[in-house]
Amino acid sequence: MGFRATSTNKRIGSDAVNRAQTTDANSNVDTGVITRDVPNNEARPKGGRTTKKDLRASWSYEFHDEIEPTLAFFYTPRTITMLVLMLSGILYAALFVAGEDVVANTKMGLSAAVMVILLTGLLEFKDGPFIRPHPAFWRVVLAVGVTYEIFLVFVLFQDKHTMRGLLKFIDPNLGVPLPEKSYAEDCSITAETLWNQTDIFVLAHTLGWFAKYLVLRDYWFCWILSVLFEVMEYSLQHQLPNFAECWWDHWILDVLTTNWLGIYMGMKVCRYFEMKQYSWRGINEIPTVKGKLQRTIEQFTPHSWTSFQWKSLDSFKNYAAVIGLLTIELQLELNAFYLKYLLWIPSEHFINIARLVMYFFLCMPAVREAYQYLTDKNCKKFGMHAWITTANILTEALICVKFGQGEFPNPTPKPVLIFWAIFLSCLAIYPLYAFVLKKKTKLE
Repeated sequence: MGFRATSTNKRIGSDAVNRAQTTDANSNVDTGVITRDVPNNEARPKGGRTTKKDLRASWSYEFHDEIEPTLAFFYTPRTITMLVLMLSGILYAALFVAGEDVVANTKMGLSAAVMVILLTGLLEFKDGPFIRPHPAFWRVVLAVGVTYEIFLVFVLFQDKHTMRGLLKFIDPNLGVPLPEKSYAEDCSITAETLWNQTDIFVLAHTLGWFAKYLVLRDYWFCWILSVLFEVMEYSLQHQLPNFAECWWDHWILDVLTTNWLGIYMGMKVCRYFEMKQYSWRGINEIPTVKGKLQRTIEQFTPHSWTSFQWKSLDSFKNYAAVIGLLTIELQLELNAFYLKYLLWIPSEHFINIARLVMYFFLCMPAVREAYQYLTDKNCKKFGMHAWITTANILTEALICVKFGQGEFPNPTPKPVLIFWAIFLSCLAIYPLYAFVLKKKTKLE
């Protein structure tokens, strides 16, 4: 089935298509900054600044890519056909499938509403920064983010008791208080205690940090995030019992073993895609069946690759952006633990797994757009994926704050308050020294 394409030049987002081949002074590295084609009658302002006259034009970045002729059918607009099929399907389900069961009708109606939003996103949303396996896939990902935000806003206006009851309509086994589990009952280092601490979450840690590296694409950024999350576990174990772990569980089993392994594997994969020579041939141009099959599989790999260089110490803007991204990432991690604790959703439940998979696909283009916004002076607008993903994470945090009222009677330990007061003070003092006082001293 074909999907929407735009104008004669098919507008398809690419992670490095039409890029400015900016070369570093010391190495021949493509920074992968996406540029917008400026019409001949539109003069670009000196110094790279965007004036009020062409500010509106800078809102939209157009990405172009040649369409593989053998795949042209999938890039042909089918909006009218899809509209007819959608309305026909809804009409059939409403007249001939829906019965008198209120619960079943409610589930069917909500499912149909979600499908309408997803189909609308597939056909009408703008393309994002990626084109593989198909731009339509990433438009659906954006539509999933919009749907999830609508659901979160609905949840925010409920109370926790109502939501626990509503979740039973998804799975009758939900709505039951979770047993408290602590990983710090026996911290002696023996074969038995090490084996007892090894469960499915060890594999989850490794896969999780592998995915995080694919999203963030920076070795030290991931290391800082890994250490900070363990510090957050120390700081919040008076609220969440499963944050209580042995010291060797925090720093040896988690940081130095599972987290490092995931980060290392992610780094190797990113380096492979970064060093790979990208040359895309049409399937009809490949003579062998093996070559055609390989080209088909490669359709599900990146079209090109951009390495991220956050350069947090180069300017206050970069410093603030990295601190903000670290905060958002930490909040995303904490939301998972607080939501399942407050809504009584077991860790292994498919809702938690689906949420993690959803955020992986949301964060891939979101972080790419955030990086574009940070590094490209011509980019004046926060990308669609970045905007909706940030909204999702912060709305989840609001739900945790609301539902957490009265759930955590234990006060925050004084050492934790002292640590965070010192840490946050250092974060505030450092840019004052590095970007104001030090710069002023150099000028003098």
